[in-house]
Amino acid sequence: MQDEYRTVARAGVHETEVNRSRFLCALAPAATEREAQDFVAAVRREHADATHNCFAYVVGADAAVQRAGDDGEPGGTAGVPMLQMLLRRDMRYVVAVVTRYYGGVKLGAGGLIRAYGGAVGEALDTLGTITRRRFRLATVTVDHQRAGKVQNDLRSTGREVRDVRYGEAVTIEIGLPDADVDTFRAWLADATAGTAGFELGGEAYGNG
Repeated sequence: MQDEYRTVARAGVHETEVNRSRFLCALAPAATEREAQDFVAAVRREHADATHNCFAYVVGADAAVQRAGDDGEPGGTAGVPMLQMLLRRDMRYVVAVVTRYYGGVKLGAGGLIRAYGGAVGEALDTLGTITRRRFRLATVTVDHQRAGKVQNDLRSTGREVRDVRYGEAVTIEIGLPDADVDTFRAWLADATAGTAGFELGGEAYGNG
C-alpha cells in the first residue's frame, strides 16, 4: 500500500474560457469507480446541452483504475490530457469532468489538449488538494477517571481521535502511523500506569 496519496479537498466547479469556448471543470472525490461513473453521469445530465462532456478519473492509492473519455472530441485531445494532469499532480480517488460549450472558434488538437488539461489544473489550484496518509486503526480502553486526560493528551499531541464510546470503560479509537505504534504503546502505559488496554486494528487513510 502507498503511505500517502493526494486528492481534491472538496467537490466544486471551475470555469475558464478559451477562444470563446467555455470550459467548466467539475471535480469531486471518488472512493470507488462506481462513484466516479455516477458523478460523470450526473454532470452529463446537468449539462445535456453542452457540446462535449469529457471525463477522467483515478481510483486507488496506487492509481490502479484510470479511465478517460473524449465524448466526441478528436481522440486523445480531451480525456487523456485531463488524466495526465491528474496523474502529474499525484491525484488519487478523484474524478474530473470538463464540460465544453463551443464558442465558434476551432482550437485545433494542440489547443484542445492545452484547454482540457489546463481546465483540470486550474480547477485543482482553485479547489485545493489534501494529502491523506496511511495509518493503523487502534483502540485504547481506559477507565473513566483517566479518560479525559488521555483524550486531551491525544489531541494535544496531534493524534487523530476517530471515535469515543462510553461503557463500563471508555473506548477511544485513534489512527496511528505504523512507525509510531511502539512509541505510542510505551507512552500509553506510562500515562495510565499500565492500566489502559491497547489493540491494533486494520489500516485506513486519513488527512495528514
